[in-house]
Amino acid sequence: MANPWSTLADEGLTPESVRTHLDSITNDHWVAAACFDRLVSDIATQRTLIDIGLQRSASALTRACDIYSNTASTSQSNTNFLLDHFRREPLDAQVCHIRACLRKRLDRLNTYVELQKELVVKGFENEGDDEWEDDPWADEEDSQQKGSPEDKSAILPLPEFLTDDLLVTALSLAAQEQFPALGVLVERYGKFLFPHRLVILESTPEHTSPSDYRQFLPTYDPSKDCEQQWTSNLSWSDTDWTDNPDVQSTLEQAGVKPLPSPECIPGAIKTPLSSSALLRWYREQIDRIISRTGNVDTALVLTQHGASSGLFGLDEIGEDLSLLSRLVYDAPRPLTEDEDHTLSGWSNMSPSEVIRSYLSHSTSATIVKSIQRLVVPYLFVLESRAERSGDPDPSLRNRLLYEYIVSAPLEIAAPIFEASKPILPAVERLIKDDEDLARIALALLYGSDSLDEWVTMSRIFECMPAWDSDYVADAGQEDEADTTIASLGAFVTPSTTQPRVTASDLLLFFQPLHASSLSRALDILDVHLESGEILSRWNVPAKLRWFLQSANDDNEQRSWARRMARRAGGTSDEPDSPEEYEWLLEDMIKLSNTGESGLRSAFGLIPKDEVASIFLSGLLNSGKFRIAKTLLHKPHSKISLSPTAIEDICLSCSREFYDNATDGNYKVGDMSIAYSCLTVPKPSDRIIKEQEFIEATSRICSFNVTSRPGIPISPIEIRLTKDRLSLVSRILSSNNEAYKHTEVVLDLVRKLGFKGDSTAEIKTLGMISDVALQNEDFDRAYKIDKQIVDFVAGLKDGGVDVGEEVKEVCWVACYQLGRQPEFEDVQKKLYLLGYALRLCPPERIVDILAAWRRVDEEDLESRTEELNSAKPFPSRTDRRGRTTRNEPGIALKSIADRLQKHITPSPLVHTPDAALLASKTFSHITANFPFSVRSSSRASQRSGSPASPMMNRVSLDQDDGRPSAQASRVFQKGIGWLIGADGE
Repeated sequence: MANPWSTLADEGLTPESVRTHLDSITNDHWVAAACFDRLVSDIATQRTLIDIGLQRSASALTRACDIYSNTASTSQSNTNFLLDHFRREPLDAQVCHIRACLRKRLDRLNTYVELQKELVVKGFENEGDDEWEDDPWADEEDSQQKGSPEDKSAILPLPEFLTDDLLVTALSLAAQEQFPALGVLVERYGKFLFPHRLVILESTPEHTSPSDYRQFLPTYDPSKDCEQQWTSNLSWSDTDWTDNPDVQSTLEQAGVKPLPSPECIPGAIKTPLSSSALLRWYREQIDRIISRTGNVDTALVLTQHGASSGLFGLDEIGEDLSLLSRLVYDAPRPLTEDEDHTLSGWSNMSPSEVIRSYLSHSTSATIVKSIQRLVVPYLFVLESRAERSGDPDPSLRNRLLYEYIVSAPLEIAAPIFEASKPILPAVERLIKDDEDLARIALALLYGSDSLDEWVTMSRIFECMPAWDSDYVADAGQEDEADTTIASLGAFVTPSTTQPRVTASDLLLFFQPLHASSLSRALDILDVHLESGEILSRWNVPAKLRWFLQSANDDNEQRSWARRMARRAGGTSDEPDSPEEYEWLLEDMIKLSNTGESGLRSAFGLIPKDEVASIFLSGLLNSGKFRIAKTLLHKPHSKISLSPTAIEDICLSCSREFYDNATDGNYKVGDMSIAYSCLTVPKPSDRIIKEQEFIEATSRICSFNVTSRPGIPISPIEIRLTKDRLSLVSRILSSNNEAYKHTEVVLDLVRKLGFKGDSTAEIKTLGMISDVALQNEDFDRAYKIDKQIVDFVAGLKDGGVDVGEEVKEVCWVACYQLGRQPEFEDVQKKLYLLGYALRLCPPERIVDILAAWRRVDEEDLESRTEELNSAKPFPSRTDRRGRTTRNEPGIALKSIADRLQKHITPSPLVHTPDAALLASKTFSHITANFPFSVRSSSRASQRSGSPASPMMNRVSLDQDDGRPSAQASRVFQKGIGWLIGADGE
């Protein structure tokens, strides 16, 4: 038959039902085991189970106790007899073990009853706002049930408490902030829980105030210089035989599982902490609270508890926490900032970093109050600590405060200076010393990189002290101050060893200066601030230290003056009127003045005339030509420059635009600006010459002249070309039609700078003639040659000495065309060769004459053919009046016979082409011409000369044989007679 006990549910058990079912069972072992196995939530029922279990274990206890007691007098150990008994009767051993467990469970049950009194049910009503405490809609029944035993059982169920380890229960109570209940547990089991006290404390929520669990915090015992231990008050009023350690050991030897002990849990710290370990624990707990919650006040309460017991070192930590709480709660900070602060982080911060943290989010409106409420108390604590340590530092407060001010932004520093004005009472001033006030201002302003805070700088300057003249030293010390300022200019100039000077460096520099020097330095600062405002007004601001660097550097001042004059160079919009630029000129002149005190302004090293020149150059470089004309030509112009100086400036600016131009067309781009720049001054020879050169440049570029294959020539290359006639040569060689526009080419030559240069024009005509000859345009070549001849003849008729270079160009051009076989106009060829004979050097006469003779023979042959066709042997009258028959070749043979009597035959006269001698002369004069005089095969065949590479270009090389000087003179007379010249 099944036992009804196993079918009973725990929830349905009552003390009466337990007794009813178990009293009827006679097996004590089974009843004791059944009572041990059952765990219920009802306290009374559980107590009944424990009581019945203890009652039914009494008989087994009596038997074991009698054996243990009766064998004490024998020679054999009583524990051995007991062990033998337990081995013979294992049920008695198990019952004794159950009895021991039930006694511990009874003690736990009694503790649980005490805990129930201290447990607090924390519901939603305790977490909300106070206004909900008197909620009229709250259910009365629910209100009555709050804090009921059922709710408390949910917090700590009885079965779990009876079976769980004490440490687990303690940790759970600490985590739930059930500190009164935890106090009951510690009071009854403090001996067992003390080794785990630190683990229990770490289980408490970080946001919980240490005042709520201060009885569990480690306390310092000054008498022992270590931690105080917890004491315990065990609830057992009597002892039981099973509590004997020998009995427990015997039961374990008999194979019964031993009872668990809290002392066996690892990680326990059984001994009290030393003072140093205790201080370290407090610091770690403080950091844990601050890092996880940011609640400095909670950490401060923890510190105060430890310090109240006299633990050395926590007082200073308390000071740090108090100062840190000011940073967390009192210092201005944005709502969105999520910055974590810890005690260790605070301890690692330097005083300067602490001050910057205090003031990092202060504004110009709150900076003064923040310093007074946060920084000043902190500095007082630092001074006190230094005094307590035996190393006082009277300058600590000022040094740290000044260090912050010189590193602060100007808009933050300005209110500090305003709160330190000399007119304020000394108690209210942040900077109490006038000399320190001046030093800090000078260091801050000259160390600033600001370019647009001139109003703020002026606010700071207005706070400076004004010392009486009796207090300020004499002029000798003023000179010393000026020397100091000059050396300061070198000090702030960047170098490889010191790229940038900070305000802190400058503060050290100004530290030795006294009132006289500081007063002079403030006067200089006043001039620099005024100059800085002017430069900023015209969009060329400079750092304040620049005025120190450039005080003795005229080149630097000129550079900045040019920047100021070109302030609108990057814009294309012209101002509405020139008044603005007059104002600019006035300010530039003002910056070049020297004040009554002898202090020079920003451009003090530049003469006023040079300032006006720089101003005008800036206008022109900015393309403000209309403004420049207006200011130059208006009555009482403020630009007091001579016409020559104005021309020089305009030419310089125009050439700058010219050199930077990428397109030679003077209608567009920089070239157009360069041309327009020349319209500003009144016309002059130099201005017109430069305009014509720009026009010539534009025309050259229009012919698509290249500097390298595929790359058009640039304007700067044209200007840098030494022989500008070579540019004309390149035009003629690159454009097949250019030679047809003689006047255009000549006009280009004149605009290139050769106006009135007859030699250049003759050379140009010679080049045009050569190109026409290459293109076999003989008529045009003849016209050009005729133009050259007429030009030279006109010069000679006018008594002008014709240079050898002009003569050479003329005779070579005439010779080149006159000897061309393809040119069929014999009379024109004879004319050209005749003129070539008149201008050529004596050593070239023979060669030219050979060509002339061939042409003349052609002429005679043609005439003879004409005469023969009309009359076989007509007669003619010679120059002496004699009548002779016109036989072919008689005239030419007569002339040749007469010439042979006076000269030694030249080998070149008998060469197939005597004209080769003229090639050398032509090559010399046309050395710069990039052309080739082309001779077709048809021309070679006519002339009868051999086909050779020399025919691709006419050569005038000659052999070594030359006529003597006397023969040359005779030959020249003969040639003169031949061409109809006077018989000289």
